[in-house]
Amino acid sequence: MSSTTLDASPMTGRSTLGPMIMIGVLFFIFGFVTWLNGPLIAFVKLAFQVPDAYAFLVPFAFYISYLVFSLPASALLRRTGMKKGMALGLFAMAVGAVLFSQFVSLRVFAGALVGLFVIGAGLSLLQTASNPYIAILGPIESGAQRIAFMGICNKLAGVLAPLTFSALVLKGIDKIDQQVRDAATPEARTGLLDAFAAKVHLPYLVMAGLLVLLAVWVVRSSLPEIKPSGANSEAAVGHADGSIFSFPHLWLGVLCLFLYVGVEVMAGDAIGTYGAGFHLPLEWTSRFTALTLGAMLVGYVAGLLLIPRVFTQQRYLAISAVLGVLFSAGAYATSGYLSVGFVAALGFANAMMWPAIFPLAIKGLGRHTEAGSALLIMAIAGGAVVPQLFAHLKQHFDFQAVFALLMVPCYLYILFYGVRGHRVGLRAG
Repeated sequence: MSSTTLDASPMTGRSTLGPMIMIGVLFFIFGFVTWLNGPLIAFVKLAFQVPDAYAFLVPFAFYISYLVFSLPASALLRRTGMKKGMALGLFAMAVGAVLFSQFVSLRVFAGALVGLFVIGAGLSLLQTASNPYIAILGPIESGAQRIAFMGICNKLAGVLAPLTFSALVLKGIDKIDQQVRDAATPEARTGLLDAFAAKVHLPYLVMAGLLVLLAVWVVRSSLPEIKPSGANSEAAVGHADGSIFSFPHLWLGVLCLFLYVGVEVMAGDAIGTYGAGFHLPLEWTSRFTALTLGAMLVGYVAGLLLIPRVFTQQRYLAISAVLGVLFSAGAYATSGYLSVGFVAALGFANAMMWPAIFPLAIKGLGRHTEAGSALLIMAIAGGAVVPQLFAHLKQHFDFQAVFALLMVPCYLYILFYGVRGHRVGLRAG
């Protein structure tokens, strides 16, 4: 079917329902793929017999692709349109899933990382298209509410992903780990590791097939095209040149999103490694990501109910940042399962940050909306950098102290952006 192009104003009323459902399906799919990274850290650590610093190359390879591909994705979307761009992103993810499946089965660690990098590249294209799409599908002032609905789809998948992966691949991981340690010969040890690694082969091939089917569905759908620059009027700023550099609230937002994704990945993907620091069983720590995503799901529901009825999106962002500081402090002050519980509670604090930061940062960009969105998607690379700092620093210092010292400053900057940073350079009115 051909798609309708909307280039002047946001859609309203019932016309937004169908597109929101379709984009919600996309958010569910790439939420499922994204939040497999947490249990994958535990998986590659055993399958490839690597230490934490190498295992954390899983989120690094995945999230660094956003830094590499977001600007090219923006250029590609201007040629293809958002709809075809989303389909291309899904195809790229399918290719990455096949590569990951094959290289893991062969136990080639570098190749597995390439597969994750390609999956991330496809997701960068999807995110570059879908986030501004949903933000401007209606009034920009309620963008956080629509993105929150997408977040519910994303985090529901995030709850299911680690549980599904644990059931299909990581079941009995403590026993397998012990068998590998007790193997009588190198050949026996290799055989056990090969069999364990091969457990991801079929699930990722199935995932690749589903991604291809979803791409075909998107191409054949009646999903309308929206030209972002027409739906997001340019705001008056304190600079006359009108370039993208004359919007300081955008650049402050890029840094804010970089730090936010860093703390989100720390709370979601690194929680298993954090729990392992207390010598908790691997079979449990591999599922801790689901706890964080469950808390995020609750946070999204709260955001939907409270924004904008009770709080503006910027006020809720500030409140969420304060909760992030408090929960990080609670994690440091406690130990064992209680400390892990505070880390999981960060999911609640994090839930409404992306939905609030993104529309605040692109507000009033006008013809620069696509480029600004691409810069914000590049900031997802924070999910590569902050966990890597944690993985390396915890080798030399107490892991709880490292966690707190990374998380608290990030939340304090997010607090600044919610209170003041989002208004820098924008005139009132």
